[in-house]
Amino acid sequence: MRVGVEVGGTFTDLVAVGNGGITITKVPSTPHSPDIGALNGIKAAGFSLESVTDLAHGSTVATNAVLERKGAKVAFVTTEGFRDILFLQRHDRRSIYDIKYRKPEPVMARRDCFEASERVLADGSIATPLDEKAVREVLIPKLKEGNYGAVAVCLLNGYANPVHENRLVEMIEAALPDLLVTRSSEIVRIFREYERASTTSLSAYVQPVIDRYLGRFEKSLAEADFKGHLTVMQSNGGRLPAVAMRRSAITALFSGPAAGVVGAARQVEKSNFKNLITFDMGGTSTDVCLVNDGQPALTMETEIGGLPVMTPVLDIVTVGGGGGSIAWIDDGGMLRVGPQSAGADPGPACYGHGGELPTVTDAQVVRGAVRPEAFLGGRMKIDVEAARNAFTGIAEHFGISIEEAAESVVKLVNSNIVRAIQLVSTERGRDPRDYVLVPFGGGGPLHAASIADELGVSTICIPPNAGVISAFGLLASDFVKYASRTQQMPMDAGPKDGAAILEELKAELVEEFQKMGLSGDRLEFTYTAEMRFVGQAFELGVELPGDRLNALTVDDFRDGFEEAHYRMFYHGIGSNRPVEIVSFRVGATYPVEEVPVMHSTGDVARTPADHPVFEGGDWITCQHIASEAVKNAGTIDIPTIIEGSTATTFIPVGWRAELDHANNLIMKRI
Repeated sequence: MRVGVEVGGTFTDLVAVGNGGITITKVPSTPHSPDIGALNGIKAAGFSLESVTDLAHGSTVATNAVLERKGAKVAFVTTEGFRDILFLQRHDRRSIYDIKYRKPEPVMARRDCFEASERVLADGSIATPLDEKAVREVLIPKLKEGNYGAVAVCLLNGYANPVHENRLVEMIEAALPDLLVTRSSEIVRIFREYERASTTSLSAYVQPVIDRYLGRFEKSLAEADFKGHLTVMQSNGGRLPAVAMRRSAITALFSGPAAGVVGAARQVEKSNFKNLITFDMGGTSTDVCLVNDGQPALTMETEIGGLPVMTPVLDIVTVGGGGGSIAWIDDGGMLRVGPQSAGADPGPACYGHGGELPTVTDAQVVRGAVRPEAFLGGRMKIDVEAARNAFTGIAEHFGISIEEAAESVVKLVNSNIVRAIQLVSTERGRDPRDYVLVPFGGGGPLHAASIADELGVSTICIPPNAGVISAFGLLASDFVKYASRTQQMPMDAGPKDGAAILEELKAELVEEFQKMGLSGDRLEFTYTAEMRFVGQAFELGVELPGDRLNALTVDDFRDGFEEAHYRMFYHGIGSNRPVEIVSFRVGATYPVEEVPVMHSTGDVARTPADHPVFEGGDWITCQHIASEAVKNAGTIDIPTIIEGSTATTFIPVGWRAELDHANNLIMKRI
């Protein structure tokens, strides 16, 4: 049996595949100790861990550790003269009209930053040898006295030649064997010293947290006689064995959202849709991502808490607009939604756990789009009166009815999500009307039609059991790892010198996968060159043909760069300006043996019945049916609420829907 467990901010989802069937479970998360929520999900599913061969896991542990500043006490070691690099940052100002603006705070204090006497030049040559005597007599005693949980080593130009970083780490580990040490050349071998330092320090900051978390989880699994393989989802859309993840904790920052994108892409591909906008609306936030030709967009840099992270991640944009997002009135008297969330505890007011503030879920209950007797398949009680009471203040403030206040909140959160989708589509040179919208998560299918109308999207594809697609994605994802290296050179040198570097990176990945027990015979590779016009500040990734790596031509580099540059900036084709290559990246994928088949489960088919929903400023009549009944409903072309055990779907006026051969619900604008 294969099991995927995804820990979200509000709910923990489980999907188990085996014995010819599929098991779906959804339980409340336990924010104080997420591993307890994961184990609760396994217990609720009712099967023995002895029968589980593959347990794939994703969580927000690393993300929360950074956002809540609950990571380890970290020491930062860099080259002499660069102690303040994490505090100087870049000379930019994110909020130019905020007179109280402050740069984001690093995850360690200045007193925890230390220097090592050494200097490696940008070409990798050694200008000043590492002062090992000072390391032994000064640095190591300070690290010992500081009671640190981890050390981040990031020397200037360590990406070009890691010899000093390697020796420094070797000396620290020999003197302080219980201290977790992270080196930049192992985490991110790319130039830009501040971004590299930030990534290394964040990785060291969360590494002890991930180590302890996985340790507790593995211990609990062992006590339950689990003898299978535990794997953890990464931000890049692929899994790694738990042991490997402990050495690369930074890659776990966005594992949950990444799993959702992969799961949605794999399931919807069965309906022959490959150009997608995935839209994951959970309890705390909404994550959107663009998928081209079945491949989610990848970016080399992201941010968390305002701090840069340079590691391959799926290009996901997140907004604070989930089911638990709180509606509030700002100082100017305007209605706002999020980013504050009611979370799992106390949760929305309608949950009856003490929450009193109005949330998006409460708004849907007030509108009638979520019926109390059908929420989560009827497994969870909903307090309609508490939801209505939560909206009293907003309704009185604007002089409108409670239903109108609730609909206003839904419209506002929809607009926020539309803006997020435009960030990954329109602002990346892509027209959203050329894509299929794929909503999932507990709230995605409920909001999808309105969002598609605003974007001009004409087709929506909703996976079965949409509320647990992230857990499904854990089982559908491959094993993935990337290796990168900065090596600046003119474009003309790419076919020879660049191909040699790509071969070296490929060999490194093959060796790493072999250490993880994954044979190199099944590995698939992608090759990318980061390129720019000489004089530009930032690069564009250019995919190279891997089937003839040793026969690359200058045209392969030039044509790929011009196409990428034109798509992003609408110019660059045929330019005579010199082009340079900055970095190279190789991705290795070990494909999953079998992608599970997803279908609706756990619902009791009911005869369609009428139900009022507040839509467009008035009550309209909708039929409400269980998702199992959709199989026999044929084409649905009237307003309908489809109630599933993990998510609710709303089909408004102007849309029709029908279940296809892959159990995906296809909605088309009439």
